[in-house]
Amino acid sequence: MNRVTGDAENAHNSSVESCPSLRDVHSINPTQLMARIESYEGREKKGISDVRRTFCLFVTFDLLFITLLWIIELNVKGGIETTLEKEVLQYDYSSSYFDIFLLAVFRFKVLILAYAMCRLRHWWAIAFTTAVTSAFLLAKVIISQLFSQGAFGYVLPIISFILAWIETWFLDFKVLPQEAEEENRFLITQDASERAAFLHPGALSDGQFYSPPESVAGSDEDSEEKQDSEKQVV
Repeated sequence: MNRVTGDAENAHNSSVESCPSLRDVHSINPTQLMARIESYEGREKKGISDVRRTFCLFVTFDLLFITLLWIIELNVKGGIETTLEKEVLQYDYSSSYFDIFLLAVFRFKVLILAYAMCRLRHWWAIAFTTAVTSAFLLAKVIISQLFSQGAFGYVLPIISFILAWIETWFLDFKVLPQEAEEENRFLITQDASERAAFLHPGALSDGQFYSPPESVAGSDEDSEEKQDSEKQVV
C-alpha cells in the first residue's frame, strides 16, 4: 500500500515539474518567429549586409582620399601637368608618389572584388593587401628620399599605411563577426520556428469543432420528467 502511494506521489511531482517546460513551449510565438525569418531572408535577398556595405564605402574613401592628396601634391610642386609627366612618364622610385596612388588602386580593386562582388567571408584577401601595402611603404620610406621633399613625404605614406590597417581592423573585428552572428541567429530562429510549427500545428477552423446535439439530451430529460409527473397523478 505504501509503495502504491509513493508511486502516486512521484507521478504527481513529475507532472508538476513538467509544467514549467510546457509553459515555455507554449510561450513560443510562431508569428514572431516567422517575422524574424522573413527579416533575415530580406537581408539575404539584398545581397550584401549593411556592415559590409560600410566597409566597401570605406575602401572607396581610401582610394579617393589618397587620390586627392596625390593631386594636391602634384599641384604644389609646380603644376599638375608638369609634375604628372615627371612622376609618371619619368618615374623614379626614390622621389615619385605615383606608386602610392597605384597602391591605393590595388587595394581598392582587390578588396571590392573579394568582398563586394565575390562576397568573400574570409580575411585572406585583406591580409594580402595589408601585407603588400606595409612592406612596400616600409621599403619606400627606408630607400627613397621622400622626407626631403616636404610635408607630403610624410603625409602620403603614413596615411596610406593607417588606412590599410583600419580596413583590416574593420573587416576582422566588425564585418566578419557580425555576419557570422546574424547567420547563427537565422539558423537558431529557423530551427525554433520548425519546432514551434510542430508543437503548434495551427488554429482549428470552425468546421473542426464538434459539439454534441443538445436537443437529444434535452428531449430525454423532458420525457423522463413527464413520466414521473404522470406517475404522481395516478
